[in-house]
Amino acid sequence: LTMQAARCPTDELSLTNCAVVSEKDLQSGQHVTVRTTPAHKFVFTVKSHHSVLPGTIAFSLPQRKWAGLSIGQEIEVANYNFDKSKQCIGAMTIEIDFLQKKSTDSSPYDSDKMAAEFIQHFNNQGFTVGQQYLMFNYTCDGLQHTEGRTSIWQKIEIGLLVGNSQVIFEKSESSSLSLVGKAKTKEARQTIINPDWNFEKMGIGGLDKEFSGIFRRAFASRVFPPDIVEQMGCKHVKGILLFGPPGCGKTLMARQIGKMLNAREPKIVNGPEILNKYVGESEANIRKLFADAEEEQKRLGANSGLHIIIFDELDAICKQRGTSSGSTGVHDTVVNQLLSKIDGVEQLNNILVIGMTNRPDLIDEALMRPGRFEVKMEIGLPDEKGRVQILNIHTAKMREFNLLSGDVDVKELAAETKNYSGAELEGLVRAAQSTAMNRHIKATSTVEVDMERAEKLQVTRTDFMASLNNDIKPAFGTNQEDYSSYIMNGIIKWGDPVTRVLEDGELLVQQTKNSDRTPLVSVLLEGPPHSGKTALAAKISEDSQFPFIKICSPDKMIGYSEISKCQAIKKVFDDAYKSQLSCVVVDDIERLLDYVPIGPRFSNLVLQALLVLLKKTPPHGRKLLIIGTTSRKDVLQEMEMLDAFSTTIHVQNISSGDHLVEALELLGSFTDAERTTIAQHVKGKRVWIGIKKLLMLIEMSLQVSFSL
Repeated sequence: LTMQAARCPTDELSLTNCAVVSEKDLQSGQHVTVRTTPAHKFVFTVKSHHSVLPGTIAFSLPQRKWAGLSIGQEIEVANYNFDKSKQCIGAMTIEIDFLQKKSTDSSPYDSDKMAAEFIQHFNNQGFTVGQQYLMFNYTCDGLQHTEGRTSIWQKIEIGLLVGNSQVIFEKSESSSLSLVGKAKTKEARQTIINPDWNFEKMGIGGLDKEFSGIFRRAFASRVFPPDIVEQMGCKHVKGILLFGPPGCGKTLMARQIGKMLNAREPKIVNGPEILNKYVGESEANIRKLFADAEEEQKRLGANSGLHIIIFDELDAICKQRGTSSGSTGVHDTVVNQLLSKIDGVEQLNNILVIGMTNRPDLIDEALMRPGRFEVKMEIGLPDEKGRVQILNIHTAKMREFNLLSGDVDVKELAAETKNYSGAELEGLVRAAQSTAMNRHIKATSTVEVDMERAEKLQVTRTDFMASLNNDIKPAFGTNQEDYSSYIMNGIIKWGDPVTRVLEDGELLVQQTKNSDRTPLVSVLLEGPPHSGKTALAAKISEDSQFPFIKICSPDKMIGYSEISKCQAIKKVFDDAYKSQLSCVVVDDIERLLDYVPIGPRFSNLVLQALLVLLKKTPPHGRKLLIIGTTSRKDVLQEMEMLDAFSTTIHVQNISSGDHLVEALELLGSFTDAERTTIAQHVKGKRVWIGIKKLLMLIEMSLQVSFSL
């Protein structure tokens, strides 16, 4: 049958998605094939209507576009019968969008109700993959995925919609349409984790716990399908703050997170780069960072990809508002702009902001709340297991090419490198390599490499130990020079009083190491001047073998103002909190307090700072031993500082002749005859002399004997 294509007479008939014919030509409910060329044929369900002329067949605009028909075109129309055993639709997927882009609506549409309405309207109607049609005043473009059912599901090109067909709606890729309900597709999504990613080769040593914590808090919700996350009402974490000492892997962690995620290339910004000399440009730089994410979220909604923004040295631009001394308030407005972009009125759900700093105390508190920098992760100094991992990473290449000697034990090195950061361990390996290379350079007037020996180059244990002792020292470790000057004459155990102080000190060290109930132990060594209190405190701290030992001494703060002195003392304690086991010696407390009896005068600011720090419990998992020394116990009693210490140990002067003779023997001073004479003079008499004063007098007497 040859018929002529025509325009659909009414909008109501267009919404039926049937080809409309005259009542004289075909009956409603019949199915026909329309052949435009020998190779192209299309299946339609027909509907008869009195307004259509005989010999014509009317199509809506979407139908004419799909079949490539023009008005008045001659076409061949033939009857089509569906095989109901093979061509009934089991499930079909409809891509849906607004017909008129200008009249879009942000209200959600219930896909379950739409599916029921669709089956009711179009029951026993034929559909083809790729067919376009109008429905409920919307257009459904593009792909239909129809499936027939025998014993198993099969894909078919043409099918008949029946009452028990399953209809699934899928919004168009660029559509702003919002669908809810179960009759919508599980939105196509890219896996957020890069498929080539290998957790074992990530090159982050000693941060397994921190990385798993970040993954649980920030990425677990992003791995799940969007529809499940939507049903839970879950919002993704938008911000991660990495903080900790320099060289512990904050930047490395952020870099690896960027590589791990199957997202766009992260935008990496150094804090000071944001600032600009022109008014408003600093804030504009913040807005530019978020512009791509905003545009994509408006366009794709939940299907938007993840945008990662990494801020290095975040404290440079996000200081507490109101603290800057300038009149422009640029820092404040930058913080305000960042606050509104991360979690403001127009919320973005497709961003992840990673901030890094080693001064979290400087950052504005509004940035630290949940919804902004929600995950706060301390990247601290690695423990022994972590140091083994880091050293293995940095020596892997040498091990692969047999350049690492067999006598190098990574576990031994890890045990020796207490409180070394990741960067310092890398520096240690570099220093050992340079030491090994230096052995193969000829010592001539020119720099030449002995190629014969260079081919046998190997980095040995000796190279590592030389670098450990001479080249690389930990910033948060123990500097032996700090306390060696205090005990350069050794400890003279002239009697039980000295032995008792050392034994009590050892007990307190063991308590600090082993007790979980007392992470903070403090002791005050008090006694008369020149009795050796500082030397005993240094000896107790040295024997403790704690990885972090610092001596807070007034001789390092000469000329400091009260505020500067408080900051210096606080920094010593802050550094101690970063180590798992720490010992701080607060030497000559009355001098730190600027105490003088004439007046009397003392620094109340430093006193209050010390009182707070002496009582402050270290963070969870950290332990701290504080050893204080003073010659004015009575003054500290009046200042109520004695109560801040856990215990007090008295260090006394040499008070008997026997103790004096014992001290002289241990020092090896004078001849036996001279010591016997001295013993006879002091026998049974009470003496009162400090060990430091005794050493001074012995040296003076030796000078007299030399001059004679």
